[in-house]
Amino acid sequence: MNVKDKVKNLPASPGVYLMKDSSARIIYVGKAKNLKNRVQTYFQNSKAHSQKIKKLQANISDFEIILTDTEFEAFLLECKLIQEMKPLFNKKMKNPQSYAYILINMNEDTSKLEISNSPEKTGYLSFGPFSSKHSVEKAVQGLKEFYQISCNSPANKNSPCLNFSLGLCIGMCTGAPQAIAQYNSILNKIIALLKGTDTSILEEIKQKMSLAAEEFDFETAAKYRNYLEALNFLIKKEAVIGFTEANKNIAVIEPLTDDTIKLFLIKGNEVLYSHIYVLANSDLEQLINKLKNAILTYFNPKTHHLSQKVSKNDLDKAQIIHSHLKSSNCSYRIIPQKWIKTRDSAKIAEALTKTMGKLKTRLEKTNLFS
Repeated sequence: MNVKDKVKNLPASPGVYLMKDSSARIIYVGKAKNLKNRVQTYFQNSKAHSQKIKKLQANISDFEIILTDTEFEAFLLECKLIQEMKPLFNKKMKNPQSYAYILINMNEDTSKLEISNSPEKTGYLSFGPFSSKHSVEKAVQGLKEFYQISCNSPANKNSPCLNFSLGLCIGMCTGAPQAIAQYNSILNKIIALLKGTDTSILEEIKQKMSLAAEEFDFETAAKYRNYLEALNFLIKKEAVIGFTEANKNIAVIEPLTDDTIKLFLIKGNEVLYSHIYVLANSDLEQLINKLKNAILTYFNPKTHHLSQKVSKNDLDKAQIIHSHLKSSNCSYRIIPQKWIKTRDSAKIAEALTKTMGKLKTRLEKTNLFS
């Protein structure tokens, strides 16, 4: 069967596709909610195609697919295969230099805000990894400019740096106690922002942006807008990391058809268990008991001891899981660890019943909710 015939016979279901060159090497891995619609775009000429897609098209000789039950699973499988195979055209998830960490040196009287490819430094607070080094650089530079903490001679105390004379440094380099206290106060606000405990910095920038716009200084307003975009990127990524590192027990229920659902049990960054359950000819209590038994089995702390740190290789998976939980495709419930330890069946059953209730409108055609 030639490639075009293979495309015509593709199913309209979720999955992963692997593009191959003339030597049968996998050169690109992608995912799709509808494999037929997605894959056929690679065999159509379009002015809208980017140069990357055109180069990829020129090298495709064959492809294969792997079917999944859900788009969520297709995302996770794509991520796994890209990290394992490192295909030529999947450069975004391949290059470790594109990741970055924000480090804050806590060893000295005057802390220092740094960007690094590694989080491992004794005495430093570390935030990240962030998937875009460019966005991190923009955010850090924006903070330094906004608060005038771009000191280019922080170690040379009692001597003002060049940036101090240009109005870009509040004078930490002079050794003045007031300047150092102000600088450390600013660093504490930045730390609170990255931890998600205080977002007042964003409000300060928004106010400056609005004021600049009112004064028709659109160039300055645009600069502040760029600061906000870069900082929001950091906050969202740090929220994903924080949620994942909390290592919670998450039971996810996703409808597949009118009479089937799929249960995913997720802990931290790993899907521990997934299974399809049929709703037809089954009452709610019987189904809840099956889901409850799976939860008590797979969230057993004696069975799984997962790392709570998110590494560069884990970040893409963490983002996929976090985004899926925030989407409208599923309903989920966090199961407290104490319920697992005490095997509190009643509370787990109650939580699952509420979660199933959120799916009622999607499943109302089945006899489960009739």
